[in-house]
Amino acid sequence: MDPVRRSLITLHITVVLLGGTALFSHLIPLSATDITIGRSIFACLTLFIYLMWTGESLKLARKHDYLIAVGLGVLMAAHWVSYFAAMQYASVSVGLIALFTFPVITVFMEPFFERVRLKWQDVVSAIVVLAGIYLLVPTPDLSNKVTLGVAIGVASAILYALRNLLHRQYFSHYGGAKAMAWQILVICIVLIPVSSSELTEIDTSTGLLLATLGTLFTALPHAVIANCLIYLRAKTFSLIACMQPLYGVFLAVVLLNETPELSTLVGGLLIICASIYETVNTGRSHQQEVG
Repeated sequence: MDPVRRSLITLHITVVLLGGTALFSHLIPLSATDITIGRSIFACLTLFIYLMWTGESLKLARKHDYLIAVGLGVLMAAHWVSYFAAMQYASVSVGLIALFTFPVITVFMEPFFERVRLKWQDVVSAIVVLAGIYLLVPTPDLSNKVTLGVAIGVASAILYALRNLLHRQYFSHYGGAKAMAWQILVICIVLIPVSSSELTEIDTSTGLLLATLGTLFTALPHAVIANCLIYLRAKTFSLIACMQPLYGVFLAVVLLNETPELSTLVGGLLIICASIYETVNTGRSHQQEVG
């Protein structure tokens, strides 16, 4: 099998694993914060062991990069906690779909970081996303768990978009595994002091679930993505990554017996279509700028 085809297959498997992280919000009987801490501990250890095994230096190139890693890690900590919280309040399907408003949110945040201008198509995408969110929300009342889950999911998307923009501008000269290893280390340092006593009293099955989440569903995908990008364009990765909510919803239906309502599916379709459009449009714009 040629390396490009192998990378495509591997990338799809990787996106399935990333989509599968959502399932653990219901499989692990802990709070969103404790799940994030457990995930981060196992992922951090795995990534640093991977870096040592590959012979890559663990040090960052410049002193101020450590401060950047701290800032990115704090944003990732807030994003991961809100990511799991959104799905615990609502459902895996609703939480994942709400999170994937981030490509459109990114487009509206980009002018504050780079010399780009919004286009009328971006405004249309935003309207489509708002329509999708409207279909996800059962009632405009945060006392409703689903509505609260959607709100937290969108907040998580904003945090993720901000982290991605800052990462691209200040930290993209590091490989995926190394960049994530340092950011996840910061997550551990920030969140462990606020962990609950339940995290120290988990049984074997919960511990195995946390280990699986941190290694197979977190560390492995981020290590593999860097290798896939050797043979694939970043645009290809972004498009395949847009499949993550579809894979996640499918896994939730099969493994958790979730039954998304028709309005959820239609709203999700609108949001995912807008995300795919913005991904394609962004890639085309960057190509024109380079050309």
